Amino acid sequence: MPRPLESIRNTGIIAHIDAGKTTTTERVLYYTKATHKMGSVDDGTTETDFDEEEAQRGITIYSAAVSCDWQGTQINIIDTPGHVDFTAEVERSLRVLDGAVTVFSAVEGVEAQSETVWRQADRYGVPRICFINKMDRIGASFERVFDEIRDRLACTPIAVAVPMGAESAGEDPFAGTIDLVAMKALYFDSESKGDTVRAEEIPERYAAMAAAWRSKLLDAVADLDEEAMETYLETDDLPAETVKRLLRVGTLERDAGQRIHPVFCGSSLDYIGVQPLLDGVVDYLPSPADVPPVEGQTPSGKKAGATETREAKPDAPLAGLVFKIIAEQHADLYFYRIYSGTLKPNSRLLNPRTGKKELVSQVWQIQASHRTKIDEAGPGEIVGLIGPKDAVTGDTLCENAKPVVLERITFPETVISMAVEPESSADRKKLEDTLPRLAKQDPTFAAKVSEDTGQTIISGMGELHLEVIKNRLHKDFNLDVRVHKPRVSYRETVKKAVTGTGTFDRQQEGKTQFAAVTVKLEPHQGDEPLTFATSLKPGEVPADLFAQLQDAIKGEAAAGGVVGYPLMNVRVTITDAKLKSGESTDVAIQAAAAMAVREALDNSDIALLEPQMKLEVVTPTEFLGAVQGDLQSRRALITNQTPRGDLIVLDGSVALSQMFGYSTQVRSLSQGRASYSMELLNYAEAPKEVLKEMLGGY
Repeated sequence: MPRPLESIRNTGIIAHIDAGKTTTTERVLYYTKATHKMGSVDDGTTETDFDEEEAQRGITIYSAAVSCDWQGTQINIIDTPGHVDFTAEVERSLRVLDGAVTVFSAVEGVEAQSETVWRQADRYGVPRICFINKMDRIGASFERVFDEIRDRLACTPIAVAVPMGAESAGEDPFAGTIDLVAMKALYFDSESKGDTVRAEEIPERYAAMAAAWRSKLLDAVADLDEEAMETYLETDDLPAETVKRLLRVGTLERDAGQRIHPVFCGSSLDYIGVQPLLDGVVDYLPSPADVPPVEGQTPSGKKAGATETREAKPDAPLAGLVFKIIAEQHADLYFYRIYSGTLKPNSRLLNPRTGKKELVSQVWQIQASHRTKIDEAGPGEIVGLIGPKDAVTGDTLCENAKPVVLERITFPETVISMAVEPESSADRKKLEDTLPRLAKQDPTFAAKVSEDTGQTIISGMGELHLEVIKNRLHKDFNLDVRVHKPRVSYRETVKKAVTGTGTFDRQQEGKTQFAAVTVKLEPHQGDEPLTFATSLKPGEVPADLFAQLQDAIKGEAAAGGVVGYPLMNVRVTITDAKLKSGESTDVAIQAAAAMAVREALDNSDIALLEPQMKLEVVTPTEFLGAVQGDLQSRRALITNQTPRGDLIVLDGSVALSQMFGYSTQVRSLSQGRASYSMELLNYAEAPKEVLKEMLGGY
């Protein structure tokens, strides 16, 4: 029997790398009795980082799903990566989650990837609570990080817990937290690994500090309700139940400008502050019943494109989203979020994208690397499916009689490529079969064969991303491969409008094949890399032939420019077309379209676009000069320099082509003490010498 919706929380844990997401998840699983032993990131024994590569590197690479129970509520948790190379794991997780816990380090504060995951959550309208972790570390500051959350993330944080002490100069050691709702001091027993929590009166030396934070909390929640405001003005206080209720109202607010974010604090490593965070997940984050009915579109028929809604009810038509696929030796495992209806094994579901039915032979409850077969699952649940064949990430699987297409997941484009080849020719076919399976699993990974060189080119989000792919080929598929030096995934664009004409007119076996097409290419900034238009009059070309022509031009324009890289920021307009029924065959249309686009590109002034990366480098002060000098030599543009304790944070932008091998260099310059992170910022014109070199010096 599916659980009541009100007792389910689908929650993600998101943060910058090394903020403590996985350690926090381990503590959650231990305190909720989902595990009987706490794992360690350093020892590679955590529940969610179960992959061998994750254990070796001490970082999360793949999002992992686990479930636990707290106060009668089932909490489904997805622990996500913090490294920008694996941003797709965060993107697809946030698409199917109802709420999230954002973890910040009390020392580093709001970092580059903190901003990225926060923006991703904003895009999907995901309510969040915050956890300022690592209060036990030297240099920790709750107030500084709280202010950074407010200022850098442009949001409204509300402290519901504050620390007693902090490992900073002049302060008492971090001893516990103060619950600002109940106004109690909480102490976490280290002997029981934090399992025993004592609530006591607030020590006198923290009373004034707690009262000041409590006043800010009451001011914020009283603004949310007229009756509460009257009570607050009369009594200068509010009951704890009212404060909790209004905090929930503010956290679930759909208007991002009005939404609030309760802030907790603690030290997951030292077992402090995790249980109040769990209470916060139950008290403030939404259940599937609190989220508006999911919207989609009618895929076909007279009402194609019309908006459809699906309510989170067990007896509603079944609809859900495939948000992750794990390629395994025997059968792929599909992660599936159910939005409406009830799913049972041996169901045949419709995939509206392909128009085909997919058999779901088994339904599994996922607990990290462990799985349990279940007989049914209802709305709000996240399950694993065995059986589908053609579904990909972002596909809807729904009831055949009531089809709907839910919003797909969008992923960033790849920015780095390298050639890969098998160590032995015997493995070539195996590599050809394996790479599409990995691409199906990871939407930010792509593989294709270069027409010019015959080499297999793999593309991804960064050097680490492709290194992990290479290791997976060896470990999971027993394939040893050689990889060549990474290269940047450039794009091409046109600098000014240019026209090209293609005419195909031939006799073959006594039949005439004819098509003539003229296209105009011009610079254009839009949401899509390529925009298509026509200046032909309606009906000037038969509808069936026009559809073929459009497809042919799109295919040719997407195939690549003069150097062979995909076109970007270009509008393609069909300005003239002469097509004849019976003579304008597929071959003729395809050939004429290709000639028109090629002629336009050959006559155009091409610009090469290179990926520009948003860069953040954190370095101790004594190495600042050396780090800055190296960045200048890489054509980096430093836009901001801010102190963070005894560290300096450099913000700026740099061309990806200049950053290969930077991780080794920055470690060398700083004795291993500096760190950096990058994410795609935009595409900008590359230096003319780069294009000249690619064109052979012409």
